[in-house]
Amino acid sequence: MDLFDSVGTLAFIVIVYFLPLFIAVLRKHRNATAISALNLLLGWTVLGWVGSIVWALTANVEGNQTKRS
Repeated sequence: MDLFDSVGTLAFIVIVYFLPLFIAVLRKHRNATAISALNLLLGWTVLGWVGSIVWALTANVEGNQTKRS
């Protein structure tokens, strides 16, 4: 395994690890900071990573308010 394979593998792992953060920021989630903290601190556990990605995919985003009369 040469250096470029190692760097590419590491980059892929980092991108997948922080995927919930990227999703939350791109969707303008109201709790993006809390999602990033959960992902950073507990993302190494499968439960923490799954919890943060599910939370990032919830509908609590800016501009997604429905008006009720």
